[in-house]
Amino acid sequence: MQINRVGIIGSGVMGAGIAAHLANVGIPTLMLDIVPSALTQEEQMKGLTLQDRAVRNRLARMGKERLSKTKPPQLYDAEDLDLIEIGNLEDDMQKLENVDWIIEVIVENLEAKQALYEKIERIWRPGMIVSSNTSGISIAQMVAKRSLEFRRSFMGTHFFNPPRYMKLLEIIPGPDTRPELITAMKAFARKCLGKGVVVAKDTPNFIANRIGTYGLMVAAAEMKRFGLSFDEVDELTGPVLGRPKSATFRTLDIVGLDTFVHVANNVRNSVQNEWERQAFAIPAYMQEMLQRGWIGDKSGQGFYKKTNGNGKKEILTLHPDTMEYVQRKKVKSSSLEAAKQAPDVKAKIRTLLSGQDAASQFVWQLCKQVLLYSAEHAFTIADDLESIDQGMKWGFNWELGPFELWDVLGLEKTVKRMLAEGDAVPGWVLQLLEEGKSSFYSDKIESIDNFYIGKSSKGIGVIKQNSGATLYDIGDGVALLDVHSLKQAIGPDVVSMLRYACAEGADRFDGLVIGARTAANFCVGANLLLLLMEIQDDNWDDVNWMVKQFQDACMGLKYFSKPVVAAPFGLTLGGGAELAMACDTILATAETYMGLVEVGVGLIPGGGGNKELLIRHLEKIMPGIELDLQPFINHVFELIGTAKVGSSAKELRKLGFMRATDRISLSRDLLLADAKREVLHMLAQGYRAPVPRSMPVVGREGAAVLKVGVMAMKEGRYISSHDQAIANKLIHVLTGGDVAKGTRVSEQYLLDLEREAFLSLCGEAKTQQRMQHMLTTGKPLRN
Repeated sequence: MQINRVGIIGSGVMGAGIAAHLANVGIPTLMLDIVPSALTQEEQMKGLTLQDRAVRNRLARMGKERLSKTKPPQLYDAEDLDLIEIGNLEDDMQKLENVDWIIEVIVENLEAKQALYEKIERIWRPGMIVSSNTSGISIAQMVAKRSLEFRRSFMGTHFFNPPRYMKLLEIIPGPDTRPELITAMKAFARKCLGKGVVVAKDTPNFIANRIGTYGLMVAAAEMKRFGLSFDEVDELTGPVLGRPKSATFRTLDIVGLDTFVHVANNVRNSVQNEWERQAFAIPAYMQEMLQRGWIGDKSGQGFYKKTNGNGKKEILTLHPDTMEYVQRKKVKSSSLEAAKQAPDVKAKIRTLLSGQDAASQFVWQLCKQVLLYSAEHAFTIADDLESIDQGMKWGFNWELGPFELWDVLGLEKTVKRMLAEGDAVPGWVLQLLEEGKSSFYSDKIESIDNFYIGKSSKGIGVIKQNSGATLYDIGDGVALLDVHSLKQAIGPDVVSMLRYACAEGADRFDGLVIGARTAANFCVGANLLLLLMEIQDDNWDDVNWMVKQFQDACMGLKYFSKPVVAAPFGLTLGGGAELAMACDTILATAETYMGLVEVGVGLIPGGGGNKELLIRHLEKIMPGIELDLQPFINHVFELIGTAKVGSSAKELRKLGFMRATDRISLSRDLLLADAKREVLHMLAQGYRAPVPRSMPVVGREGAAVLKVGVMAMKEGRYISSHDQAIANKLIHVLTGGDVAKGTRVSEQYLLDLEREAFLSLCGEAKTQQRMQHMLTTGKPLRN
């Protein structure tokens, strides 16, 4: 499928957000909205009339302008805003004739959508795709009066907000949509937009909003029955249950109570079953909140309210009976405390639900009802169970979908408990048990993207593994070094596997991918706890050995005789950035946040990051061109000294963490497969390993320039004395130490300077305080 240009009708939060994401991936977009019916005061003062284009395009212009101000940013790069053209539906409708895909993102009103599609069909041409971003209105009803050919090219494409960050895209075919069009759109959305795609049936609220909204309504009902508060429910339904920190009611504040009520009412008004209609009835306190305008973050208060009394910031929670904001409460539960100590999310959930106290009973009732509702409607809203599970994980950020959760709790055990409590279990679930199956996913194959472990005639499987990393043979002569240590932190186990891959394991493969199969992030840096323990025990030889081993491992990757591709995603910080920059090529997801952040714990990079970032900047100087090196050094110093983290792979190219030749993959799901293909491409092109070269430094003269700036910051009280000491160590490394300007030095020379500076900072009490504070609070300390 070739989508070269898109038209979006509607420039509100969702319309503009979708336009931004299309611009992110390089697709020019025309965004149209209605013509305003009245002038603003500002327009009147300028002498404008309703006939001026500036007025007629106002809504679309405002939607576009908001994109440059949103936080977190909707755009990978501010320059991508130029790919969005604006207009209005009266003057610019004909321009839609030149787009490949029209996305309707107007008000959630069936009649309004039907009227718009009548206009769209007048300019529609065969081959043009048309879709609605509706969150729950019937796809069939929207275009029931349109021609068959139009209906065959029409579907629902429900993006989740914000489109850049939310992975889920629900595609909803209408009764006449061409099946091959759905297949093509799935592939396009996954590969080109980076989406996790599920195909939903044309039922109220589709998949994720149907299950998610029901779960929120159950939480509200059970909260009242168990006498809990909003904040207590959030404590029980957050990370300990494999859900986001925003849990239940904090999520509603973020989404907006008005939006939630609209979605819930859509189900209530669309289903026939009276029990289900009652399940989606809005509680009286929510109705009261709506009347008062207490709809969440966008109104300044909702289920929670931030206060700033007597100079003290505090978050209060609403009491649903009195409608007053009160102090928050902590849940008192032995089951909850035991669950928090469990090693992973599955163990946490099992522990929490196996208790006998009120907290455990509340969570069981909540989970039970969501599981039964999901099973009851499973094949009404989707074709398979995996679509439901993926929809909830990608759309609501659950770690486990409902059927994955059911497997974790034990299908046979939980069904027995449900039946004992008088619940009706869907017949198809009982049939599974009668057939001797003990789980919903008993036949699921463990996969790495589109290749499978242990299922290939090419011997795909484990080459070597330890507690921190596994080296896989992933076929076609390519190996994968999968980092799976806690938080993907780099410690001796990971370094050992890196060194093995470049030495003894090298005869097992022709190229190497470094990534993480199932982790949330690529790598958060070095194992800070281990480092601090060694420092506090005065094991300086061990600290020096650890740093030297990591440096050597990175140099081994850089000059390895075979191509190495790093596949970073998510957080790629400190040692993770150093590891990625040591590879021949970086193939990063668009959502990669990379930076050398060691100054936050009182250190400087110790694994070669200073050197590698410096080399990347010096590479920008064309051979034979005499340029002053100082501005390049200054920029590298600023990036490392301020712990700058790129907010997207596009920004990483601008900052210099990624080269212009490094590639970007839109899909996290396809990242490792793409990286494998990159290795094979490099081999096909006759890969040759790089050769070590010396580089010029600015020496003492350049160091003096930087130190003057640092001293001025210290005198201006922008930084502390210890910040100044860290900065001076960094300057010493980046400028090449005590040498003359223009001296050429080797990489090893710079690595030795780096290691010496790193070790000396480790010995500083204030650095150790910063490390301890980061480990304890997760936040940097300024001392």
